[in-house]
Amino acid sequence: MGFCLSLISRSISSFCGCTILLLFLLSCSCFTSTEAYDALDPNGNITIKWDIMSWTPDGYVAVVTMYNFQQYRHIQSPGWSLQWTWAKKEVIWSMLGGQTTEQGDCSRFKGNVPHCCKKDPTVVDLLPGTPYNQQIANCCKGGVVSSWVQDPANAASSFQVSVGSAGTTNKTVRVPKNFTLKAPGPGYTCGPAKIVKPTRFVTQDGRRVTQALMTWNVTCTYSQFLSQKTPTCCVSLSSFYNDTIVPCPTCTCGCQNNITQPGSCVEEDSPYLASVVSGSGKNSYTPLVQCTKHMCPIRVHWHVKLSYKEYWRVKVTITNFNYRMNYTQWNLVVQHPNFDNLTQIFSFNYKSLTPYAAINDTAMLWGVKFYNDLLVQAGPLGNVQSELLFRKDKSTFTFEKGWAFPRRIYFNGDNCVMPPPDSYPWLPNATSRTSTSLLTLIMVLLSALLLLNAHV
Repeated sequence: MGFCLSLISRSISSFCGCTILLLFLLSCSCFTSTEAYDALDPNGNITIKWDIMSWTPDGYVAVVTMYNFQQYRHIQSPGWSLQWTWAKKEVIWSMLGGQTTEQGDCSRFKGNVPHCCKKDPTVVDLLPGTPYNQQIANCCKGGVVSSWVQDPANAASSFQVSVGSAGTTNKTVRVPKNFTLKAPGPGYTCGPAKIVKPTRFVTQDGRRVTQALMTWNVTCTYSQFLSQKTPTCCVSLSSFYNDTIVPCPTCTCGCQNNITQPGSCVEEDSPYLASVVSGSGKNSYTPLVQCTKHMCPIRVHWHVKLSYKEYWRVKVTITNFNYRMNYTQWNLVVQHPNFDNLTQIFSFNYKSLTPYAAINDTAMLWGVKFYNDLLVQAGPLGNVQSELLFRKDKSTFTFEKGWAFPRRIYFNGDNCVMPPPDSYPWLPNATSRTSTSLLTLIMVLLSALLLLNAHV
């Protein structure tokens, strides 16, 4: 009897200790959610390179280039905006390939008036179709910048700026401060500008190398928590071996609340739908979603479709519930252990990502150009889909315990909310999902001991 009580006491102590540890870990996770670190793209960032190309009587001419070194996170319409604060009383005399959103107060200038006199100018990209005499290389795409994997040729954006009332030598020039990148909303945190070795340029024939007079870099990293206070996408699951369709968790991205917050969503069959959508403005950063239980702008559905002798097939469907956004150059990142045996993919582009070196379990998927690379607004056409064919690896493949479903999914670089694992579709002959907890075991032992004492 003493041994049993000692065992129970130690079990309870262990259970309490595990509970405290679990609560500690959960509390710690609340503080790490703001960190701009992505486990699937640990080195991803946007680097802004500021190259001074020539000196002028009162300043310099510089080319500013934004390089997107993120593997799958791109900048979509309505595009980026870049803001900084001048260190002294600099002004912008003229620009190519970009423009400031405001001119500011230039009343102190007589004759020639600068392009911008603000202490903290905000620059945006020019639109496609801009006259050639106002363009430079890598400009004029409306602020849209592709991800490094998806389209490396369009993963940069540039503008030229002529700065006045500034230093005219490397020793007198002052580096701007407080860089802020919006793409198109918040989400990026930029570090201070750092002077680096001047950029070197090679001519097209490769026979001559020139270099900038002075260069500084600014590195910006992304945090989903800063971008959106709530999730932006969710995942639903289904399979051929179980009739259960596991929906996105309720209130994943918010809850329907048209009583206290009218207009938070729109019913699909609403007679006012056309007027609401036409008046909201396409590509607005604030979503106007279709009324659903999950209230997410994007839902990704993973359906285990078929099982063959040596292969198995999955259907992936991405549905847009946002009436205000056409997602250009969308992409999907999926983590699943069977991607090392992906045999064929239909109607999507595919690129293997290896964030963990030799482990090939992460794939990037995106649409075929001019076919399905545009995910249009919510409605009958607001979805894209594809099928994936995997080869079965006898040492790892199983349909048990939710193995056939993805470990995580990102849409446009944002982590999508998965259903809880205990709700996944299980095999018909699988054991019960509810496992006996340690606390339940302790209660059973205590009951048995009480019954034993009663008989004694």
